[in-house]
Amino acid sequence: MKHVRSALLAAAVLAPVLLTACGSDDEPTVAAPAPSTTAESTASSAPSSSAASSAPASAGETTAPGTELKVGQRAVVPFEYGTSKKGTIAITVTAIERGENADLAKFGDRAKGIVPFYVRATVENVDGSDLSYSSLRLRGVGPDGRSTGVIITGDTDRCESESADKDFKTAGAKYDTCVLTAAREGGSVAGAEFDAGGDAYSDDPVVWKG
Repeated sequence: MKHVRSALLAAAVLAPVLLTACGSDDEPTVAAPAPSTTAESTASSAPSSSAASSAPASAGETTAPGTELKVGQRAVVPFEYGTSKKGTIAITVTAIERGENADLAKFGDRAKGIVPFYVRATVENVDGSDLSYSSLRLRGVGPDGRSTGVIITGDTDRCESESADKDFKTAGAKYDTCVLTAAREGGSVAGAEFDAGGDAYSDDPVVWKG
C-alpha cells in the first residue's frame, strides 16, 4: 500500500485561491483562507430528511444516497475511481478523532489556525471488481452537516492514508485507511461523507456521524 503525498489547502468557501508552491516534491501546496461570512454552498449541506436513513445496508443491498449512519455502521455503495475503475465497495467509518495543531508541524506556518481530525475507515471489495490501487475519499463535515471550509490531504504521524493494493480485485478483500480532514480553530469535524458513487451520491452523499 502506498501513502499519499502531503498537500494542504485551506480556502474560503465560494472564493478558493490556489497557490502552487515551488520546490521539492515534499513541499506542501497551500492556499490561505480569507475571512468570510458568506453562507456555505448547499452542495455540502446535510442529507434531506426525506432521503436520510439510519439503517445500515445488509449484504447484497446498496445504501441509498442521502443515508445517515452512525460511526461503526457499514455502507455498501457503488464506487468510481478515475475514469476506468468502477465497482461496489463497503465502507465502515470506525472513528472520527480530533488531533492537535502540533500534528501539522510539517506544514509549517501555513497550518496556523487549523485543527486536524482523523477519519478511520475499513474498505471492502464487495463485488470482485478490479479496484486495485484505488483509494477512498471521504470529506469531513461540521456539526451542521456543512463543509468545514478547510480541505486538507496527506498524512500525519497519527493518520496515514492507505490505498488498495494490487490484490484488491476479489470479493471480500479489505484494507484500513485514515483520511485526514480539518477544521478551523473553534470548529470541529462531526461527521464524514462519501460522494464518489456517481451523480446521485455527489448530489446527496452518505454521511456518518459520531
